[in-house]
Amino acid sequence: MKTLNMRKFLVMLFVAVFSVSVLAGCGGETQETENTPNENAQQSELSGELLISAAASMKESMAEVETMFNEANPDVELTFNFGSSGSLQQQIEQGAPADVFVSAGKKQMQALVDKDLIAEGTYEEILQNEVVLIVPADKTDITTFDDLTTDKVVKLALGEFNSVPVGQYSKEILDSLELSAAVADKSVYAKDVKEVLSWVSTGNADAGMVYATDAKTVADKVKVVVTAPADAYSPAVYPVGIVKATENRELADAFIDFIKTDDVKDVFVKYGFTVLY
Repeated sequence: MKTLNMRKFLVMLFVAVFSVSVLAGCGGETQETENTPNENAQQSELSGELLISAAASMKESMAEVETMFNEANPDVELTFNFGSSGSLQQQIEQGAPADVFVSAGKKQMQALVDKDLIAEGTYEEILQNEVVLIVPADKTDITTFDDLTTDKVVKLALGEFNSVPVGQYSKEILDSLELSAAVADKSVYAKDVKEVLSWVSTGNADAGMVYATDAKTVADKVKVVVTAPADAYSPAVYPVGIVKATENRELADAFIDFIKTDDVKDVFVKYGFTVLY
């Protein structure tokens, strides 16, 4: 294991301070490469460290991408900061170290673009997800969204509406289905999609709304009851962008080029994402 360097320390320190402050307050076109990762590994002369702030729902897929990138670029160390896209957005706004931002929602990325915090021309929509209703694997009495309004559900787990993209989409879905008022008193709000998933998989919530990709990672502990109608919410699009303040632009460009290779596309598809590029 490599010794924790100063940039990693700054990221961890910033996230810790940011979390405490939030709790207190709450009281043209890219050319596709034909090289495979193994071919890149023979040719890469890149070195250094790249800090990537990425949506929590990408944790498992990015773990595989990290392994593949390291094989191709052995002298580059990737450091990931996973969290809700809203929290990551605010961290970048407040000066947290970050080179690349991958958001689970366009709203959070666009906010940074509007503040001139994303390098010009680097915003790109790369993936799309679906929102699903899940229940604990052994629960059999919930089969539709309408069941959320009955006494079959005591606690409904949702992402926080303002800062968590899956929460934003969940609100749109519940509003569209005219269920928001009926489930308001039984709803509990999580800091990110992984917390929603945890509450349902451990039986601490009777149902929850997460991304299809997250449900797939714990298929032995939760089951998908129904996929939300596509016309009930904004497309769950994942944009990527390079943080304007980066001092590692070459590495950032290389990473984004890498995730658009066919082998990495296959990883995203395996986890249930729809690839948009």
